[in-house]
Amino acid sequence: MARILITGASDGLGRALALALASQGHELVLHGRHADRLAEVARATGAVALRADLASPAAVRALAAEVADRCDALDVLVNNAAVGFGAPGAPRELTGEGIELRLAVNYLAPYLLSRLLLPLLRKSARARIVNVASIGQADIDLDDLMMAQEYDGIRAYRRAKLAMICDTFDLAAQLHGTGITANCLHPATLMPTTLVRVAQFAPVSTLEQGLRATLRLVVDPALDEVTGVYFDGEREERVRAQAYDPAFRAALAARAAELTES
Repeated sequence: MARILITGASDGLGRALALALASQGHELVLHGRHADRLAEVARATGAVALRADLASPAAVRALAAEVADRCDALDVLVNNAAVGFGAPGAPRELTGEGIELRLAVNYLAPYLLSRLLLPLLRKSARARIVNVASIGQADIDLDDLMMAQEYDGIRAYRRAKLAMICDTFDLAAQLHGTGITANCLHPATLMPTTLVRVAQFAPVSTLEQGLRATLRLVVDPALDEVTGVYFDGEREERVRAQAYDPAFRAALAARAAELTES
């Protein structure tokens, strides 16, 4: 059975994924921001629960250190935690470090956590990084990465998810031949989750659809050698052109390294 870390496991898709993987006998470490909900999922799954606010790079580093204290190796990292679109018309939010919130949680946190946990992933014969991205993507303006101009929560979310896809492709290239794969997916469209309810959107897909697609990337042995792929559900698809531009990805990664001090 695999040792799996899931971020954002206290609600929505992360919670459903934790329950499903626990029922298969996997050993889980669960991250969440809301202590009560996280504790409930941990009790239901027998998992280790680690609370952290991933808006802060320092908190991401502390989470990685806690995982390393509790695990001698890691088979799968699922970067699922995210800040959604927000309520309609909500103002721009910044972290304590002055970073736009959706960029911080949806891109910089998985960027940093993945790299901090590489030593644990390398200790497994085969390991996977699974990034929960989105079909909703928007081009990234490196000159206004914090979206100080013409802010919109939906666009901020979409830009951060495209950045996550860019990083998935970078990781796959960097880790080629190491036994660690990196893939990303859009699980399903507007599942009935807190993210969707807060944004006041009507659900389109079921949670079960998103769970099935995500479980496949986490445990399906047929994907052992697959890396650097974006999936829409269970289908391999292409994304926006920026993600295939090596120069753009390098510039974005340099900004991420600067912002996370990595």
